[in-house]
Amino acid sequence: MVQQRRHGEYKVTGGKLVVADLSVVDGRLAEVSVNGDFFLEPDEALEDINAALTGLPEDAAHAQIAAAVREGLDPSVVLLGFSPEAVATAVRRALARATTWEDHEWEVIPPVVRPTLENLALDEVLAREVGAGRRRPALRLWDWTEPSVVIGSFQSLRNEVDPEGAARHGISVVRRVSGGGAMFMEAGNCITYSLYLPQTLVDGLSYADSYPFLDRWVMQAFQEMGLEAFYVPLNDIATEHGKIGGAAQKRFAGGGMVHHVTMSYDIDAEKMTEVLRIGREKLSDKGHRSARKRVDPLRRQTGMARADVVAKLVEVFTARHAAVPGAVSEAELAAARELVAAKFATPEWTARVP
Repeated sequence: MVQQRRHGEYKVTGGKLVVADLSVVDGRLAEVSVNGDFFLEPDEALEDINAALTGLPEDAAHAQIAAAVREGLDPSVVLLGFSPEAVATAVRRALARATTWEDHEWEVIPPVVRPTLENLALDEVLAREVGAGRRRPALRLWDWTEPSVVIGSFQSLRNEVDPEGAARHGISVVRRVSGGGAMFMEAGNCITYSLYLPQTLVDGLSYADSYPFLDRWVMQAFQEMGLEAFYVPLNDIATEHGKIGGAAQKRFAGGGMVHHVTMSYDIDAEKMTEVLRIGREKLSDKGHRSARKRVDPLRRQTGMARADVVAKLVEVFTARHAAVPGAVSEAELAAARELVAAKFATPEWTARVP
């Protein structure tokens, strides 16, 4: 049975537009036409790409599609501005197995003061709800009052935190679901946000590429604030003056994921070094000898109040992705509080890597 004509587009970062037009016949790709503003030598190789795609199952994985394109091309073929992986993404989008920002209705959940543990639990609850299709994808801004150190999922508690320093400054230590490094979080000293999205949005992207892809809107916001920010692989956000933040991700079974970022606004570097065990090895690969020099707060670089920086982030995200105001539901909040008691507040979770 012939289904309606499918159409998918993918703009390669720093490259060209790749378009896939195709039909599906008895569960397999048919009448495939790959096109776009890319360059390809020789011209005849385009026929080879279409032929390589024809007959593939409609549920073929991204890697399978890219491999078929690569194997269908002579090694002498030159692809400029695109790649077999880019073709695979366009095909997957045509089949509605990969999505774009425009395919989703986005919400912005404004900051509400919550315990740090509740913020952490909400990241898991909301990401799973998006994956299950029970809520729209969303941007949520954090707010909190108690000072905390949030360590990464795989970090050693004893290696990352000085317990005497944490106790002296009244700082709680908690663990999040994502990897990456420790975050030193006092009320007003940083800006944290979480994106909850379906994994289809990053279909075909490597983990390394998904970080800057999901934060393009942030780079636009910084540009409008007069800053030229950029990603330092894998997950640091920086300007010419130094690091200003870091990102982390967690992808859940069921298709949802969270991408969250913490940026330093006006950090107390002295206190941070008394609480965190920031080793020389970690500093060495960043080209710094001091943790104070590694982090360059947004307050100094922008000259803006923290609330104004947050407002600019919300403004840009809302305009770029046609987002509407949202909120955490009572059911989601109840689920998060249950998860705090069952997981995030337990010694077993906090010290799961001693």
